[in-house]
Amino acid sequence: MVNVIRRIIARILTSFGVTADQLWSLLSPIGHSSHIRRHAAAVTLSRVRFVSALFAVLVPAWSVVDLLVFEMVQAVPLIALRFASAAVFVFLAWPRELSTTRPSLQAGLMLLIMLLVPPVFYLLSLQVVDPAELSGTQALVAGLYALMPTIVLGGLAVFPLTALEVVAFSIPAVTIALGSIIADHGMDLQADGAALWFMAMMMGLAMFSGMSQLHYMATLVNKAMTDALTGAYTRRSGTEALDLMFRLATLSGKPLSVAFFDLDHFKSINDSYGHEAGDKALQTLVESLRTTLRRGDILVRWGGEEFVAVLPDMPADAVPGLLSRLRAGNGLGLRPDGTALTASIGVAETLRDDVLDWPALVELADSRMYEAKRGGRDRAVLPGEEVIVLGESPDGVQDGGPNVGQVAEATATPA
Repeated sequence: MVNVIRRIIARILTSFGVTADQLWSLLSPIGHSSHIRRHAAAVTLSRVRFVSALFAVLVPAWSVVDLLVFEMVQAVPLIALRFASAAVFVFLAWPRELSTTRPSLQAGLMLLIMLLVPPVFYLLSLQVVDPAELSGTQALVAGLYALMPTIVLGGLAVFPLTALEVVAFSIPAVTIALGSIIADHGMDLQADGAALWFMAMMMGLAMFSGMSQLHYMATLVNKAMTDALTGAYTRRSGTEALDLMFRLATLSGKPLSVAFFDLDHFKSINDSYGHEAGDKALQTLVESLRTTLRRGDILVRWGGEEFVAVLPDMPADAVPGLLSRLRAGNGLGLRPDGTALTASIGVAETLRDDVLDWPALVELADSRMYEAKRGGRDRAVLPGEEVIVLGESPDGVQDGGPNVGQVAEATATPA
């Protein structure tokens, strides 16, 4: 019975183009990649600024209605509240850079402040005008103010949010709305049922819209970020992540290592077995590296058969352990002839190498990768010119090192 239910759910999700893992990522923000979180934060911050700029104009403009509808003793405090609200919206609309370290927190706080303005305005307006004492047009306008918490719930629909985030951002508005109802006349489902149903519908609409936007955005970002053949990060998205990680490492004083991988004798695979075999070798390399890399590490296809592993919070001294775990597993995979795939690796680290920026870090790792090739391939060169021979090379040379002919070959054809 359980399996039948799972199949039914899987079919429903497939019809919407969503897998079970993707569904979880739409329900909860936990586990999203840094790229997705940062992009969602950027979109949220941009829309907060746009909506705030719009309301910074519209909210004080409504003062004309207050002057025409209410008595002066009521209109003046309402107008003061409007201009105070407009000042908050101006603050939110003011241009600012997205935080490097905590973009999601920054965007979330800005969104929360914006969402609090309408219901707080409604609460304070109750201190100025008593709906029970109003009639005609005044009651109509005051009734519009009472809809502000519900409008906030509908406004959440324009932001790429998970279901849990929609619920969290809805709590203040729902609390204020329910609190005002209870304070006014207590909870009466017959009298207030329609309003509560409308609020629930607005929350459901915001939830569906936010999840749809987030899924669409994540799909586009993942396609733009990843290499179609291997699934590794593209060079463009990888350099963006590397730039961010380098700045974070600089701010925190923690090490950041990069390992530059270049498959040995890759050209001979294409020449002897065809490009399909070469593509398979690249895919095998990436699959093997992913089983060894940590969750927070990223793998970038730098170009052709070159890959860069970005290793935050990992000193260069810990890289040999990572390479040892890699070799203890399935290694880098097999070549079409059944021999082991090997790579020449250059490693650089921010603290040990004292580099000023990430391009210098990658360039240093690249140069050490070429040192590994000239030294006989299937080895890694680390800071301090430390050399780790990983195993048997495709040429059949053991850990003792290459002969002169192989050094000459490596110098002439480093691939």
